[in-house]
Amino acid sequence: MTGGVATGSPSGNHRAGRLPLSIFLIAHDEVDRIGATIRAVRDLTDDLVVVDSGSTDGTQALAASLGARVIHNPWPGYGPQKRFAEEQCRHVWLLNLDADEVVPDALAREIRGLFASGEPRQPAWRIGIAEIFPGEAHPHPLAYRLTPVRLYRKDRGRYAASPVHDRVVLEAGVRPGRLRGVIHHFSVRSLGDQLDKLNRYSDQQADDLEARGVVIPTWRVFVELPGNFLKAYLGRRHAVRGTYGFLTAMNYAISRHLRVAKHVERRRLAATHRDRVDPPDPTF
Repeated sequence: MTGGVATGSPSGNHRAGRLPLSIFLIAHDEVDRIGATIRAVRDLTDDLVVVDSGSTDGTQALAASLGARVIHNPWPGYGPQKRFAEEQCRHVWLLNLDADEVVPDALAREIRGLFASGEPRQPAWRIGIAEIFPGEAHPHPLAYRLTPVRLYRKDRGRYAASPVHDRVVLEAGVRPGRLRGVIHHFSVRSLGDQLDKLNRYSDQQADDLEARGVVIPTWRVFVELPGNFLKAYLGRRHAVRGTYGFLTAMNYAISRHLRVAKHVERRRLAATHRDRVDPPDPTF
């Protein structure tokens, strides 16, 4: 198998009560969160796949102890890692979760109900995702919700190959349904951890812009932070979370500013290097 060795040994046969559905996660140093993710869905499937990119905190051992097949694959970026994980799945129907997401009982019952009479009526389904911040027991009723495709047939859709854009690209003509239930997203360990993660992600975004030859105009550095603060605080309704919502909106705005700032800085340094290597001819 490309990329590593699998551990854990769930039965390859469809077990009573389990759906003809593979569930896959990608992970790196998620031992404090991945247990809740796996426990919430392990009764739905006989094929739970965790693709780990080199955790050093015991993530692999915990996931295997909970019944997952754990496969090592060095980190190639978000899209390529999820595409690799798709290839490891035994079933044509896939459910993707992040290692900090939990499927509540109501959503698990809804997913089970889709398969109650055989094949779900549509080949792809959107599922709402709502963040739960530290100190909260449940998503705020007015919290902003993303609704990406997370449940789908892998012969009708695949994750995009982009290293930074995390989305399923569906076959032409496929119109996804939408489930009523919501995934609970425990994305913030702490404000500092969140900012570290967003800073690393902004490096990957700057790499992606460079690889694609995209040039963002310099004037954007002056508006990215205030504009994206308003996007998060008002548009994504962080305002309803009080002080903590203000702080997380600031972190989001800083990360978007860093994406553009690093991009502009790289162009500046590249231009300086070109001038040193090939200085302008003073006779012109």
